[in-house]
Amino acid sequence: MYFDYFGLKEAPFRITPNTEYWYAGGQRGEMLAALLYAIGQGEGIIKVVGEVGSGKTMLCRKLVIQLPDSIDSIYLGNPTLSPDDMLAAILADLGVDLPENSRQARLAQLNTALLARHESGRRVVVFVEEAQGIALDNLEFLRLLTNLETATDKLLQIVLFGQPELDVQLANPSIRQLKDRITLSLNLSPLAETEVADYLRSRLAVAGYRGPDLFAPALIARMTQISGGLSRRINVLADKTLLAAYAGQTHTLTPAHLDAAAGDAEMQSRPRQYTIRPALRRWAWLSAGVAAALGLLVFVAWQALSQTSPTPQAAGHVPTAAPVPVVEPTAHLTELARQTQRWLAASPSGTHVIQVASAKEAGEAAVLLVRFGHAAPQPVRVLHGLSQGAPAWMILAGEYPNRDTAMAALRTLPATLAGSPFLRTVGKMRTVVLPTG
Repeated sequence: MYFDYFGLKEAPFRITPNTEYWYAGGQRGEMLAALLYAIGQGEGIIKVVGEVGSGKTMLCRKLVIQLPDSIDSIYLGNPTLSPDDMLAAILADLGVDLPENSRQARLAQLNTALLARHESGRRVVVFVEEAQGIALDNLEFLRLLTNLETATDKLLQIVLFGQPELDVQLANPSIRQLKDRITLSLNLSPLAETEVADYLRSRLAVAGYRGPDLFAPALIARMTQISGGLSRRINVLADKTLLAAYAGQTHTLTPAHLDAAAGDAEMQSRPRQYTIRPALRRWAWLSAGVAAALGLLVFVAWQALSQTSPTPQAAGHVPTAAPVPVVEPTAHLTELARQTQRWLAASPSGTHVIQVASAKEAGEAAVLLVRFGHAAPQPVRVLHGLSQGAPAWMILAGEYPNRDTAMAALRTLPATLAGSPFLRTVGKMRTVVLPTG
């Protein structure tokens, strides 16, 4: 109804998970990278917990489409399935349309099908949604499926997506063996206020909006409070707020429009469920276990980047020297950050860049650097500084003489970078730089 009025090509805030609207902020991008790595290792059970409406299904769908071609995915979305029905559903996805009658015979069928895939160089991952609703006995049955293996490899991997009640389930001593098999556990936390602003801006951009920010800071603060930072509730509130403004024939969204939206959706202020984010503390495990691999990836990525001279964005600009790659990720990032500090000191305060990602740990930043290095506008830089008051490694892209040229570049970013990129200026970045050792 309001699409043409606000210059939109489609609905920006539908609650149906559409991966074109994937938002990588709020640590979603880092979680996706961690999940892809863990699945690539093929070991153990993976668990992702998040409140209702926090974006678990979106994360699951994004994960599925980014899996390597050699990995087949199976989706179980009904928590009430019995073990026999689970087996039938898995077999059907593997191309076995006529499951045997007994459970033991179906297990044999499954083992045969998995072995055939393994011999052809393929692996199978089962994604289980609404896992908090699965009975304890059935959870234990899923664990037993991970016992299917060869002498060297697991034949089946399981990823559990569930609400916080899943952690309560897993605390039951009767399924402690399942809990011990969990090698990666992530918490999908609600979005913070600044992330809500980025989230709204990102979805509007994907839907075709090209104007100034529609949601003022005061509205975003109020929306964060009402929604509790949960993406589904944010979508509902944003959609109804735009509709209320359209009904009043104004392009200026006001608190009254938001209050009307909240009333229509029968929403009251919702407290955030997590005041801190434990979600990626497991990154310490990830970075420690694969430090050498990350270093090699960073080396290869920057070798490629350094062979391509970035095109200057402003007249008279002289690009900084290509970074000298080293194998150890933290030392490499530190050297890149030092180069960025020197660039900040020499560049005009009004120079703009695009921040495409950030991470608290060097290991995370190394993954992001490899992930975004080639797709982002050149040159790509690393900044070590304060982000929302906490130390972080930030990946910066491009170099623009003013906001207009930077905004034009931001709007044309490839889909692989759609999510949380935003503009920063040299002047403000100088105030948050941290010592790099």
